Amino acid sequence: MARLWFNVVLVVVSVALCTAAAEFIVRQLDTSADNAPVGRHLDEIALAPGVDRAWFFADPPPLPNRRAIPKEWLDLVHKVEQSGITEGTRRADMFKAWNANFVGDPCRHVYLCGAPGHLFVYDPPSGEARPPYRFLPNATTPIGLVTNDYGFRGPPVPFARQRRTVRIAFIGASTTVGSHSFAYSYPEFIGGWLNIWAASRKLGVTFEILNAGRESITSSDNVVIVRDEVLPLRPDLLVYYEGANQFDLRTMTADVSSAAGSGVDHCPTKPAAGGAAAAASSSWLTDLQYESALVRRVQALFGARSLPEGGGEWTKKDYTLAWPKGLDPRDPDITRIDLPVHLTTILSDLDTIRAAGDSVGAELVLASFFWLVKDGMELDPIRHRSILDHINQNYGPFHYRDIERLAAFQNRVFAKYARVHDLAFIDVARLMPFDPDLFIDAIHNSYAGERLRAWVFLQGLVPIVERHLKSGAWPKKIEASQKPAPVFKPRPITFACTGKS
Repeated sequence: MARLWFNVVLVVVSVALCTAAAEFIVRQLDTSADNAPVGRHLDEIALAPGVDRAWFFADPPPLPNRRAIPKEWLDLVHKVEQSGITEGTRRADMFKAWNANFVGDPCRHVYLCGAPGHLFVYDPPSGEARPPYRFLPNATTPIGLVTNDYGFRGPPVPFARQRRTVRIAFIGASTTVGSHSFAYSYPEFIGGWLNIWAASRKLGVTFEILNAGRESITSSDNVVIVRDEVLPLRPDLLVYYEGANQFDLRTMTADVSSAAGSGVDHCPTKPAAGGAAAAASSSWLTDLQYESALVRRVQALFGARSLPEGGGEWTKKDYTLAWPKGLDPRDPDITRIDLPVHLTTILSDLDTIRAAGDSVGAELVLASFFWLVKDGMELDPIRHRSILDHINQNYGPFHYRDIERLAAFQNRVFAKYARVHDLAFIDVARLMPFDPDLFIDAIHNSYAGERLRAWVFLQGLVPIVERHLKSGAWPKKIEASQKPAPVFKPRPITFACTGKS
């Protein structure tokens, strides 16, 4: 009997060691695969004066505000898994402080009624329902996001401006905040590199970064974010990068029906297909995929059985795009009130952000927005599956050629807006390499792609920064802010949605 148990233990230990070895090897392979496209493209990006290529591989300093994850938060993730309603950002949603005026009655909310009976909320000082949420302050979430006092992603930043500092705020949505699982977002990379640049030139200046981005928001949300959360911190620059959340081609055709209305009469009593029982039985595997590269490989292997043939554009029905009469797509009149893909609203919001920034000496910098889409584009149906799904499902009815055309038009509008208002413009869409290996979908980067996009931004920002430093305009002597610090106190709420309201 003793020998039998010895053999059992030997087998268990052997399996554990082999699994650990396989996990290590797969992680190394994944890291190499993620970094490989960087090697193909790094030298294509022209360096700004004084920038050293070797800095690209330098990480920002470790985040001093990273802390242990509370057990109660891990339990919240488990409740989401048990609920069976796990699509999109449902896990991360548990660690957002939702705007109480946006939430209302959670059981009547089209989206939040799916939360597992618990949310954090805050009371907006303006009383508005925008933005829909802020990230919890001073938090390290189970997904990996680390926030400071203001709920911004990244390191602590003091409210009172210190001597000889330059403060840059980054405004946008998911492509600004970055994947919560990434160690750093693109603004954090830029902050680290700018401080290396300043040290190399013995400038005696420290750069501070504010990442005010958050997923799924619009330009109108960003108006309130800039006004209430960012400007009290007295930034010197506002860098705006966004071009997806209002990019709606349905504004140009009557052939494609609009999405259903946002209101609901009651909270769903059942989760999405598969149900809570199925979610519970598989939640251990779902949990593991966040930690284990080996599990992700196994899931990809089984998922490959459902792949369509080839990696080209999926078959789509015909439709007609109607451009506003008299609008020149090559040289758009940006004063028109009928610009497609909600650009009229976006430009109006940029006007508001620009004016608000000017009132406190914060200069707006605009960037073009990168879309990974081209007419006739062919992708690897396995390696680039998430990109194929994103373009052909999320933007399903529309052909690649039209998405490409409208994305280019949108960037021409942004470029002209910057030119008309004498703003610095960073042409990310032109400078970022068109390589699907740098992306996880048509707009979001892999971690290597995130770093490379930050490198592109750096080359555009260094001349702007250097110009202000040489002129003596920076670093500024900042007077105390007339507004209170944009801190807030979230509170938990619990609820039970029965399907009736």
